[in-house]
Amino acid sequence: MRHVIFGGDGFVGRHLAPKLIADGEEVIVADIVKSDLTHYRKAKFVHCDVTDPAAIQALGIKPDDMVYNLSAKMLSPIQVRAKRHDFFYPVNYHGTAHIMEAMDKAGASRLVHFTTDMIYGHTVTYPMTEDHPVSPLGEYGQSKLDTEVLASDWRKRGMNISLFRPRLIIGPGRLGILEKLFKLVDMNLPVPMIGSGKNPYQFISVFDCAEAARLAWKAGVPNQAYNLGSLNPPPVRKLLGDLVKHAGSKSFLLPTPGWAVKRTLDLLDAMNMPLMDPEQYLIADEMCVLDVSKGERDLGWVPQYNDGDMLIAAYDEYRAKKDGRTVGAHQVPAE
Repeated sequence: MRHVIFGGDGFVGRHLAPKLIADGEEVIVADIVKSDLTHYRKAKFVHCDVTDPAAIQALGIKPDDMVYNLSAKMLSPIQVRAKRHDFFYPVNYHGTAHIMEAMDKAGASRLVHFTTDMIYGHTVTYPMTEDHPVSPLGEYGQSKLDTEVLASDWRKRGMNISLFRPRLIIGPGRLGILEKLFKLVDMNLPVPMIGSGKNPYQFISVFDCAEAARLAWKAGVPNQAYNLGSLNPPPVRKLLGDLVKHAGSKSFLLPTPGWAVKRTLDLLDAMNMPLMDPEQYLIADEMCVLDVSKGERDLGWVPQYNDGDMLIAAYDEYRAKKDGRTVGAHQVPAE
């Protein structure tokens, strides 16, 4: 079978492609960049910009193709408020629409599509199941929610679409907002927390995301949405404290009044000087944890990596890069 991965040279795609190749599948990576990845010895790369419908049409999707949409604009780098819609929507929404339209013209009916847990907005029920109310807090989450509405429409017309809503994806090759944290730790500076740090913080490994996409294909691409997050996420205070200890840093954790920090960050955002995106800081002190049991029930998917190990592995990669060393793309599975 042929598997077409849009955004396949990106973070999740570079781990999904080798998995499919190992299963003996034919893989086509469609992306705007081609990295020096070993799996291109067996996978075909096609230059494709999802914002251009003609480029997707030229790819030549076939009726039996299994399609994955991993193309996206993320919250990093931080955008000023006025630019957010035009930054996120061309790829996240219109790109997704172009892929679905091209699939329809080709008679292809199976799609795995990644959205985000940020469609939920503020925590209403805990832990968050897939039927949690949706109310995004910004343009990124809204752009992804709008693609879920698209998916609902295409399902009514015969498509099978599995949706994945990951927490913050972490793994080799991407630091994002974590780089700011690591710099504080390296400089032995205080590490401020929004709130007391007693609430948990949940990551999801890029390796677990890739496996979820593969298992959705194996399960026949259920017309369902699935949360992706780690199991038993620790409190922010423990997560950061263990990182500081591992780094041998003299940094200390600094609890702050959550409401005051949020209002300060709101003000900076309004002044076009954002330190974080509102979608990140507005929920930073909430009990924002995804229930991932549906993925296990439907797909047999169980996350294998824990938050503490993932954060430390990311820090070690950051340090190695600063020191001019290389580290293996390995993380320790959860026990």
